[in-house]
Amino acid sequence: MDEEDEVQPLNNSINSFSSSEETAVEHEPAVVYKEYNHGIDEQVVHHHHHPSHKVEESPPPSPVYHPSRHPNSIFSFPTPTAYAAPPNATASLTPFAHGSASELFKCVVKKPDVIQLEINGEMQSNASDVTVQFLAELRVYTTVARHRNICAFYGCLENVGIVLEYLECRTLYDVIMARPPLTLAQKIDYHNQLLDGLTHLHSYRLSHGDLSLLNVQVTRDSNTIKLLDFGRSVSADSDFKSPHDEPVDPFPYLHSRQQPKLPAVRIEQIHPGTRPFSAPEILRGECQDPLLADAYSFGMILVCLDRCECVDVKPWDQRKDKLPGDLFENCELFEERAREYLKKWNEGRRALDKKDMIPEEI
Repeated sequence: MDEEDEVQPLNNSINSFSSSEETAVEHEPAVVYKEYNHGIDEQVVHHHHHPSHKVEESPPPSPVYHPSRHPNSIFSFPTPTAYAAPPNATASLTPFAHGSASELFKCVVKKPDVIQLEINGEMQSNASDVTVQFLAELRVYTTVARHRNICAFYGCLENVGIVLEYLECRTLYDVIMARPPLTLAQKIDYHNQLLDGLTHLHSYRLSHGDLSLLNVQVTRDSNTIKLLDFGRSVSADSDFKSPHDEPVDPFPYLHSRQQPKLPAVRIEQIHPGTRPFSAPEILRGECQDPLLADAYSFGMILVCLDRCECVDVKPWDQRKDKLPGDLFENCELFEERAREYLKKWNEGRRALDKKDMIPEEI
């Protein structure tokens, strides 16, 4: 990290650490921002800037870890073109209040959460992984055209984070566990919406990477599926390195101070997502087709959706592409299709295709 890229103090609270599978919209900090003709009202979100000054150094009480790049540097302005807000970012938003010279909207701010721990006399930090996850998420939001089944992106706030659509919703897990169980028509509708959103994402050669019942939200008012949490997304056109190797930076060109040439081939690592939805080849560290890995996750979701309950697979069996003998019990709608999605990736696993939408009158 260059000397001029000063990092903010790291959060030392262990409780601040959260895995991707614990993220839910209702837990994100909600903010309100005003939109004027010239942009965002700076009075809504306050930033305190302290002039830099040299202080006399004193020996630290414990080793200090300096990550190679702090996630907050992603959101230092002026905003790089790669992170720019889409045109007419609030066009699809309904204001919840009007002023004499402004409109007020609800939104969600997602910001990096970094921790620092001393382990065996060495300082360890999750800063590198957090940075990669936020850059992966930004790549999705700034590459993929808007879609009703993908959480909308409204831009970035300086030194804060990503601004996303505010959703009044439940997780798909909450929906399928509710009683009475879902009807056949509801199951088909959720299948079609989820398939529509995922195939739209895949049309840009980007995977989701951590598809699970917790990373799919359902709006309360219209039962609309919303995909979110793209921190484990990778490009299908990258070369893949084992997640057990040293971490690699798939986005080095985004941090060059000069206009860089894009690398001919990007190298990325595919990390396991949420079990039992993570594909066996990912658990083995051998995944070479992230889009087919998403198809496996989709197949597991279909089983849960069909049975209206959460299922599990023993991790040592799942790594070997073994499925429980009773996995498809009580599947009345999606069994045949789910079996195709849960095949070995190199033995005919079915890819996600928008043509596989199910007619609602079935």
